[in-house]
Amino acid sequence: MSGKKPPPPVTATARLSRPCVMIIVVASVERFAYKGVASNLLTYLTDVVEMSTSAAAKSVSTWSGVTSMLPLLTAVLADSYWDRYSTITASSLLYVVGLIGLTLWALLHTRMPCSTLFFPLYLISIGQGGYNPSLQAFGADQLDIGDGDDGGGDNGTTAATEEQRSKVKSLFFQWWYFGICSGSLLGNTTMSYVQDTVGWGLGFAVPTAVMAVSVAAFFCCTPLYKQRQPRVVHHKPCRDHSVLKALKSLLASVAAREITLPSRDGDDDADIVSELELQEKPLKLADEKQEEAMTMSEAAAPSVAKIILRLLPIWTMLLMFAVIFQQPMTFFTKQGMLMDHRVSVGGGGGAAFVIPPAMLQSSITVSIILLMPLYDRMVVPLTSLVTGHGKGITVLQRIGVGMVLSIVAMAVAALVEARRLRSAGRLSIFWLLPQYVLLGVSDVFTVVGMQEFFYTQVPSAMRTVGIALYLSVFGVGSFVGAFLITALEMATAAGNGGGGHGHGWFSDDPREARLDKYYWFLALLSCVSFVLFTHLCKYY
Repeated sequence: MSGKKPPPPVTATARLSRPCVMIIVVASVERFAYKGVASNLLTYLTDVVEMSTSAAAKSVSTWSGVTSMLPLLTAVLADSYWDRYSTITASSLLYVVGLIGLTLWALLHTRMPCSTLFFPLYLISIGQGGYNPSLQAFGADQLDIGDGDDGGGDNGTTAATEEQRSKVKSLFFQWWYFGICSGSLLGNTTMSYVQDTVGWGLGFAVPTAVMAVSVAAFFCCTPLYKQRQPRVVHHKPCRDHSVLKALKSLLASVAAREITLPSRDGDDDADIVSELELQEKPLKLADEKQEEAMTMSEAAAPSVAKIILRLLPIWTMLLMFAVIFQQPMTFFTKQGMLMDHRVSVGGGGGAAFVIPPAMLQSSITVSIILLMPLYDRMVVPLTSLVTGHGKGITVLQRIGVGMVLSIVAMAVAALVEARRLRSAGRLSIFWLLPQYVLLGVSDVFTVVGMQEFFYTQVPSAMRTVGIALYLSVFGVGSFVGAFLITALEMATAAGNGGGGHGHGWFSDDPREARLDKYYWFLALLSCVSFVLFTHLCKYY
C-alpha cells in the first residue's frame, strides 16, 4: 500500500470559493461596460458620425473582430512570458484609458475628426484582448480541483475524481456565462436608453466609471487569490518558450499540410496523454534536474501543436455561428430602427415611451439568465434519461444544438423582415423578440459548450491559449461577416443596376433594403457548417 489518503470528495458548491465568485462579479461588470458601448455603437455611427448603414455595420464587425482576435496574441505572451495576474493588471489599465478616451471624444465630437474615434475604440480592444482570456483562466485557477495529473490513487479514485473535476469546471463556466450575461443585460437596457434619450457623453461616462471601480475592486482582493501559473512558477526557464515552440511546430505542420483529425483508436489518445505527461512532469523536478526537464519539455512540444491542430476543424465550423452572433449588434438593431418602437403610456393619445432599438438585445441575456439555472435542473436530468450521459449530452452535442437554434433564429428573422416589407404601416418592434430569444437560447448551448471545449482540450499550461482560441472564433467570424457584407453589397448593387452605393440588400432606403435575403443566405451557410460539424464530431 502506498499509504496515501484518497482526496476528499469534491462538491460543486465547495469549489466556487469567494475569490472565484469575486472574479465572476468583476467579469460581469466588464460586460456591463463593454455592452454599454458596443450594443448601441451602430446607432452612434449612423446618427452622430453619419456613416451609411453598411459602412457602420462593417466598422462594428471589424472592431468586434479585432477585439476577439487579440486574445490569441496576448494569451501566448501571458502563458509564455508573463503571468495571468500581471496581464490582467496591464490590460485593465489600457481598457480604462480607452473608455476615458471614448467618453472625451463623445463630449468633443464636434471638434474632432471622425477618424480619431477609432483610436480609443481600438485601445479598448487591446485592453480587452489581454483582460478577458486571462481573467477567465485566472478565475478557473481559483477552483481547488487540481489538474488530474499529479499521480497517486487507484484507478477508481482517479476516475471518480476526474468526473468530479468535470462537473465543477462545467459549473464554473455556466456561472461565468450567467455572470457576464447579467452584466450584458444591464449594459444593454440602461446604457442604450441613456444614450438615446439623455446623451452620448453620459452614456459612455457611466461604463467608464463602473469599469474603473471594478478594476480597483479586483486589485483590492489580491491577497485572496491563488496567483497560480500551473506547475511552472519555479521553473521559468523550462516554461518560457514552451508555448511559442508549440506554435512554431503548429505553423510548420500547417505549412506541410499535415493537419489530422483525432483517431478514434483509444491507443492514439493514450499516446497523447503520455506525451502531455512528459511535458508537465519535468516541471515538477528540482532545480538540479532542470536541464533534463527542458529536454523532455521540448520533446513534448509537438504534441501540444498536434492538439491545437486537432481543434482547428471544429474551430472552423463554428465561424458561421460567430457571424450570426454579430447580427444583434448590427442588422437586428437596424431592423428595429426601421420599425415602430414607441409604446403608448396610459392609452389613448397619452405620452409614448420610445424603446431604443439596441435595448432589445437585452432579451438575449434575459433568455440566458432564465434558461441557465433550468439547464442543470431540467435539461440535464431529462436528457440523461435518454442518453445515459452524466451531463445529459456531451459538450459537442451541446454546441450542435445551439448551432441548429441559431439557424432557426435566422429563418425567423428573414420571415419577420419580409413581413415588415409587405406591411403597409410600420410594424411593431416587438416582432423582433422571437429571433432575439432564439439566439439567447442558442447561446446557452453553444457558447458555454465552446468555453468548456476549448478550455479542457489543451494542457493546463496553455489554458489561456485555450480561452483565446474560443474568443478567436468570434474574432474571425466578425471578419467573415464584414467580408460577406462587402461582397454581397457589391454583387446585389451591381445586380440591381445601382453600380455603387445606396442600392442592393443593404440600402439605406428601407423600401429597397432586402435584409430578409441576407438572413436566408446566412441560414444556408450555417446549415452547411452544421452538416460538416456533425461529420467532424465523429472523430472526437
